[in-house]
Amino acid sequence: RLGSVAAYLTSAKFLLYLGHALSTWGDRMWHFAVSVFLVELYGNSLLLTAVYGLVVAGSVLLLGAIIGDWVDKNSRLKVAQTSLIVQNASVILCGIILMIIFLFKTQLLTLYHGWLLTMCYILVITIANIANLASTATAITIQRDWIVVVAGEDRSKLADMNATIRRIDQLTNILAPMAVGQIMTFGSPMIGCGFISGWNLMSMCVEYLLLWKVYQKTPTLALKSAKVEESELKHLNVKKESDVKPAEGVQLIVGKEVTGFESQQEKEVGCAARIAEPFITFRDGWVLYYNQPVFLAGMGLAFLYMTVLGFDCITTGYAYTQGLSGSVLSLLMGASAVTGIMGTVAFTWLRRKCGLIRTGLISGVAQFACLVLCVISVFMPGSPLDLTVSPFADISARLFESEPLPAIASPEDKLEMVFATAMPNLLNGSTTPANSDPEMSPEPVPLISVSLLFAGVIAARVGLWSFDLTVTQLLQENVIESERGIINGVQNSMNYLLDLLHFIMVILAPNPEAFGLLVLISVSFVAMGHIMYFRFAQKSLGKQLFVCCTPDSKAVSDSPPPGNTSTV
Repeated sequence: RLGSVAAYLTSAKFLLYLGHALSTWGDRMWHFAVSVFLVELYGNSLLLTAVYGLVVAGSVLLLGAIIGDWVDKNSRLKVAQTSLIVQNASVILCGIILMIIFLFKTQLLTLYHGWLLTMCYILVITIANIANLASTATAITIQRDWIVVVAGEDRSKLADMNATIRRIDQLTNILAPMAVGQIMTFGSPMIGCGFISGWNLMSMCVEYLLLWKVYQKTPTLALKSAKVEESELKHLNVKKESDVKPAEGVQLIVGKEVTGFESQQEKEVGCAARIAEPFITFRDGWVLYYNQPVFLAGMGLAFLYMTVLGFDCITTGYAYTQGLSGSVLSLLMGASAVTGIMGTVAFTWLRRKCGLIRTGLISGVAQFACLVLCVISVFMPGSPLDLTVSPFADISARLFESEPLPAIASPEDKLEMVFATAMPNLLNGSTTPANSDPEMSPEPVPLISVSLLFAGVIAARVGLWSFDLTVTQLLQENVIESERGIINGVQNSMNYLLDLLHFIMVILAPNPEAFGLLVLISVSFVAMGHIMYFRFAQKSLGKQLFVCCTPDSKAVSDSPPPGNTSTV
């Protein structure tokens, strides 16, 4: 028994889990802390945090396909090591810059009329964005490629590994912010910066070693499809062509001037091709994604990101307006993590019993059924829904109010004033206007509506995470090895696009009276996502879609869609 335990602890699978746990822990600490740091630095305003979120979402949206293409065109070890070093080095550098800002903020404010401090903010957001892009590359290469190779041809092993990775994600989502939050609370933001920088330095060294060990224990990781070889051959051919000298007779006839003109022309063409290459990659990536047999399944997953029904700052802020305390919210977040882990267990059980594609259908129905509670909550006592109030009234009132803004206010200043005054009504847990009498105590809000809302959100996590794992494995199994990077890069872009739209929706309608409308829109997008998946399942399984789950039908449900010549 001790021998089997030792063998497991030194296996490539366990080392991959350990490396992912370290990486995810550092990521979650940083994502939580950087938002808090930006709010702290900018005088308790959400503006810098909003700008950071917009830059991150926009960057992945535009560069997702290009990052994926880079993953495809380079060797696995090179991609994993490069993205690991860039990600951790960026976080360490950001931590050092933030420590300097916290230490010398008053001095920086006086230098160059505060422009130096502004440049520091821009630098922090830029480097943090680079760290996020590197983290995206790491996630694509490890979670979408390495894990498939380590699992080999065993699809059940791949399903178990995917589920374990998600369980690690669920635990770190809760525990990592709690840990760094305690350090920042009992220490200071500067100590928090130092701790995160030190953690990432240590974690980078350990993760680098673990990656090397996994690579050594899995020889098939060294073998990659023809895309890498083609890229390398192209590079060699270009070199060879540049080294080839023209024949003597040609040189004598043409002369030096024509040869010089041709070489100049070649340089211009080569330069133009290099500039156009990222745009061509971007276009080709989206076209390739659209032509995938699992396109509808991927789109279905992306549509689930267009929702306010999760434990982000939006729903948390709304909960505060309904009278829930921070301690109750922390318990609810813990419960959501438990149901998320239950979803990963349900995925592995359902896949064994019903097959992969039917697991997605069952998960979708379960999630939507739970979200019906959220729809009911909108119309229950205690719900602030008021359709007579325009969702955009809060912003329009501040943009076009009778009291004029200062003459020096630019459009950006106006938007900042709107954001600073309108958004806290939802995000900071205050239902009273800024100019209201603080001595007036609001009436207690009935908790029936908010209780049903969170009951639906928490219960829906079982179906959500089971569905997420289903689509993840469909992408792993049905996308050829040479296209895994670019397809998953575009999938990340789609996820970020829908996530960005949900934040824009909240900014346009930030008042609590409109939250019920946002819930209804969110449930509609979830329904559309599952309809897309149903259409994919219908195409894949045809008449056998609703056949009883038997060992014989399992093979059909796990098989790639018919007519797909590019599956592995």
